[in-house]
Amino acid sequence: MAVSSNVVKGDNVAKPLAQAMEAGDGLLRLTPTWVPRSFLHPGKRIKLAPTDWYAYGAHRGGIDERWFASTTEAANEGRVWHEGLSFVTFGGQQFTLKDAVAEDGVKLIGDDLFDRFQKWPVYSKFFDNMGPIPHHMHQGFEHAALTGQEGKPESYYFPPQYNNVDNNFAYTFMGLEPGTTKAQLRKCLENWAQGDNGILDLSRAYRLKRGTGWLIPPGVLHAPGSLCTYEPQWGSDVFGMFQSLVEGREVPWSLLVKDVPKDKHQDLDFIIEQLDWDKNVDTHFKDHNYLEPIVDETASGKGYTDKWIVYGTVDGEQLFSAKELTIEPGVKCTLKDPGASGWITVQGRGRMGKLALQTPAMIHFGQETEDEVFITHTAAKRGVEIENTGSEPLVGLRYFGPDVHAKLPGVGDYRKR
Repeated sequence: MAVSSNVVKGDNVAKPLAQAMEAGDGLLRLTPTWVPRSFLHPGKRIKLAPTDWYAYGAHRGGIDERWFASTTEAANEGRVWHEGLSFVTFGGQQFTLKDAVAEDGVKLIGDDLFDRFQKWPVYSKFFDNMGPIPHHMHQGFEHAALTGQEGKPESYYFPPQYNNVDNNFAYTFMGLEPGTTKAQLRKCLENWAQGDNGILDLSRAYRLKRGTGWLIPPGVLHAPGSLCTYEPQWGSDVFGMFQSLVEGREVPWSLLVKDVPKDKHQDLDFIIEQLDWDKNVDTHFKDHNYLEPIVDETASGKGYTDKWIVYGTVDGEQLFSAKELTIEPGVKCTLKDPGASGWITVQGRGRMGKLALQTPAMIHFGQETEDEVFITHTAAKRGVEIENTGSEPLVGLRYFGPDVHAKLPGVGDYRKR
């Protein structure tokens, strides 16, 4: 296990949570949450010690993801009980952020979010692979509900600090070539057992650029490339793999129908109908999904810059967003946000309120770090002082839940600069 033996569960979290909230003035220290994927190869850039890439056992696959401020369980076969869940650590004890939100959700995420969802409905991760992953999609809310789950829109940002190398294929196939027919895609599914089913012949790849990102609605096919990716997304782990062979590795049919009703596992037409066809064959796909950072002048000042890195809406809804804060050496600023956020430090050292911030060079499995914080709704609204005490820029990424911001840039607004 990657958690302390002194884990507090359920209703027993009230006392340590109250103590942690008081000691941190509403800031909660989180421990690293590592997630393996049996069908992928680790990209080896997320600071996990080389001895620990297969800490869950080789049969579980390598660890290629680190999840942030997560109350979402990873949908992995053979998972340990806490897989995907973030832990708060305080006074030698640990408890899940999920239990903390259930205990005092109004203070942690605000009354609006807690009333609507009764949980923190989003999460983010570092997604780090040596090569590309299969062309796949995440079900929308309507189709995910058929298996008792939620849909999964997501977004990408490629942090320069975690991308010193490209790895094997720094391009991502997204959507389908305009003019592609459902009959052509159906033929790919019919050819599943023949090796490469040829689905990438129906798509186009986009070169990935550090410091930029993408917004990916549910039902849109994508085959993420090999840049380490920061991914704010909805709190779900549903997916369906549409590509049968990747870099010579077989993708089992079970990963295509993992989140499909059992009576539809061989229904090719139903499987295809899960896709948002219009968005997949969009003739202006990049215009409608590509993101570049936008400086938030209202939250920036002398020696510090706050940028929008994930913004825009999915089908008209503000589901999640993210910002990147950069503070120069010796500078301090007060961060004041309209809602809670999950913070990860990606460069430098300093402090956030009473909590130290330090970007680790190497992390052993199960080791606690000083790079991750949950900024509760209470602290965010009051304001949090952050100071760079190091000799290089202090950089942190933070992501927000739905409908937090009264004003949010739209996709394409970066062109107005």
